[in-house]
Amino acid sequence: MVDALGVAVVGFGWMGRVHTQAYARVAHHYPRLGLRPELVAVAEEVPGRAEEAAEQFGFASATRDWREVAADPRVKAVSITAPNFLHREIGVAMAEAGKHIWIEKPVGLTSGDARAVADAVARAGVQGAVGFNYRNAPAVEAARELIASGGIGTVTHARIRLFSDYAAHPDGALTWRYERGRGGSGVLGDLASHGADLARFLLGDIASLTADTAVFVPERARPTGATAGHSRASGGELGPVENEDYVNCLLRFASGARGVLEACRVSVGEQNNYGFEVHGTEGAVFWDFRRMNELGVSRGSSYQDQPVSTVHVGPGDGEFAAFQPGAANAMGYDDLKVIEAYRFLRSVAEGVPHGATLTDAVHSAGVLDAMALSVERGAWVPVGVEDAAGG
Repeated sequence: MVDALGVAVVGFGWMGRVHTQAYARVAHHYPRLGLRPELVAVAEEVPGRAEEAAEQFGFASATRDWREVAADPRVKAVSITAPNFLHREIGVAMAEAGKHIWIEKPVGLTSGDARAVADAVARAGVQGAVGFNYRNAPAVEAARELIASGGIGTVTHARIRLFSDYAAHPDGALTWRYERGRGGSGVLGDLASHGADLARFLLGDIASLTADTAVFVPERARPTGATAGHSRASGGELGPVENEDYVNCLLRFASGARGVLEACRVSVGEQNNYGFEVHGTEGAVFWDFRRMNELGVSRGSSYQDQPVSTVHVGPGDGEFAAFQPGAANAMGYDDLKVIEAYRFLRSVAEGVPHGATLTDAVHSAGVLDAMALSVERGAWVPVGVEDAAGG
C-alpha cells in the first residue's frame, strides 16, 4: 500500500523546477518508499510563471500567494525554493501550519533565521530537510566513510573549494542576489554555505576561523522586468553590489585538523569547480564535482611518493544503487536532488530525520556568521553554534 502525500513548491525559478522534477522521479528510483508525492500546488509571485509550471508539470492549482499554500489542507509537505530573504517567513509559517518542509540553503540571511525555522519545525513536530545537495553524492559519502574509518590515518589538513563564473559577466543583472537586505551575504550564503556543510559532514565541527572577502564587480545594471537564474541586463541603471563576490577562510577544526575554504562567484574560466582535498597522516582523498562519480585515493605505508588511484564509485556507495547497476556509470546533479527528495519523504514516512536537517543549516549559518564577524574584526573568531532543537 502506497500512501499519497500532497506536496507544493513555493518559488518556481530553476531550483523550484529541480525540486518538482525530483518529486516526479523519486518513485521510479525508490519504489518501496511507501509515499507517493502528488503535486498539489505551486506558488510563484512572477505573473504567469505558476500557471506555466502547473501546465507543464501537472500541479493541481497555481497561485501567486504562498499563504494560500500554507492554508491549503491538501498540502502536507512543501518545497521552499523562494529567494533567501523569504526563507524565514515562509519556513516558519509552513511549519506552524503543520507542513513538513524541504527548504533550500542557506535558510534565510543569518543563523538567527535558520534557527527560527529550525525551532518552528521542532515545535510543530514536522520534518525539515535542507538542500545541501553535494553531501548526497555517493563519492562524498564514500569519502566520509573512508575518513571516519581511519583509512587515511588522522586528518591533518583539508581544502574545500567552490569556484563558479555565474556572476563573472559585468552585464549580469543586479538581482536580489546582490543586495544585502534580500540576498544576505553573497557568495557566503550561496556557495560557502555548501562548503561549510561539506567541511562539517566530512571532518566534524569547526572550532574557529579567520576570513577575508572581496567584491570584484562593484556595480551592475538593474533589471527592467522579471528575472530567472543569472540574467543579463546591460544598459540599465547601475546600482551597487552590496555583498561578497569572494571569500577565503582558514579553519581550525575541533579535532585539531586545519583547513582552507575558498569560494568565488566571479571566477572566469571556472564552471562549477567544486571539490575537496583531505590529507591525513597515512593518505589522502580527493573529489571534484565535475567528475562526480570518482574519488582520488592515496592509501598505504609509503608516505613519500605514495601514488593516487582513481576509484569509481558503485552500488555499494551511498545511494548509487538506486540509479545505476554498476560502477563507473554516471550520475548527475539532478540525481542528487532525487536522493534529497527521497530522504525528505522517508523522514516524513518514518517520523525521524534522514539526510541534511535544519540542525545542519544552523551549523552552516553559524560558520557564515563567524566569517562575516572575522572580516569585520580582522581576527580569528570562535564558531559557537547551539544545536537547533529537534533538527
